[in-house]
Amino acid sequence: MTSAPARGQPDGLPAFRDAGHGYDVFGLDPRAARRAARLCGPLYRRYFRVTSTGSEHLPATGAAILVANHAGTLPVDGAMLWLDVMAHSGRVLRPVADLFVAAFPIVNTVFARIGVVSGTRQNVRHLLEAGELIAIFPEGTTGVAKPFRERYRLQAWRVGHAELAIRHRVPVIPVAIIGSEESWPVAFKLRGVRAFGAPYLPIPASPVPLPVRYHLHYGAPLALHRDHPPDAADDPVIAAAAAERVKVALAELIARGLEARRAGAVGGRR
Repeated sequence: MTSAPARGQPDGLPAFRDAGHGYDVFGLDPRAARRAARLCGPLYRRYFRVTSTGSEHLPATGAAILVANHAGTLPVDGAMLWLDVMAHSGRVLRPVADLFVAAFPIVNTVFARIGVVSGTRQNVRHLLEAGELIAIFPEGTTGVAKPFRERYRLQAWRVGHAELAIRHRVPVIPVAIIGSEESWPVAFKLRGVRAFGAPYLPIPASPVPLPVRYHLHYGAPLALHRDHPPDAADDPVIAAAAAERVKVALAELIARGLEARRAGAVGGRR
């Protein structure tokens, strides 16, 4: 990494690198992040009743890539993951969003203030070199648009996270999110409506997310970079194989999470 980890602030705000005017270079405002966590706390604790296991795998400092399954009309799963990471580590997770998200007025500014970043290679490279904790959802829009019958079956799998892990020498932490894929499924998609560049307009099966309990399972870090030199990230065969390794690990973690839920054995720490 090219720069030292950010330090916590004396007033208890999450750590960040002030690029001037109280924001980092992507617009993160730690005060806004803390307000958002406080505002969304009731949803996290009482509505979705989020529990998690394996949070000891979250690094206290330094860069890492969280890779999670993705579902739901809107990114509620990403919001609950963001809140859980802050609750357990005190760090602001930097979710990587599809490029069209930046075109939504107001939403784009709110997302930037709490740490969301547009998914360009340059942006992600900057975050990893700065020692940030980022989240990538390799299913992308195919995940949020999956039909209910396909819940918890990983969809089209992008390989960018594996390329980044190899190139920047950072671990990948799989995260199984159980609950989100029943909470707010898409009933159908209007493909002729492409507001702000979105690939479709989602029509949810219910007007609001159902209060399905969320269980987050953090897996052991995968050190993809130990098997390959940095320039191996340019080899599509190596990148695809590394991404498949992550996919298999996440699918196994999802299966164990579903089995734990069926057995009523999911506890965890809030």
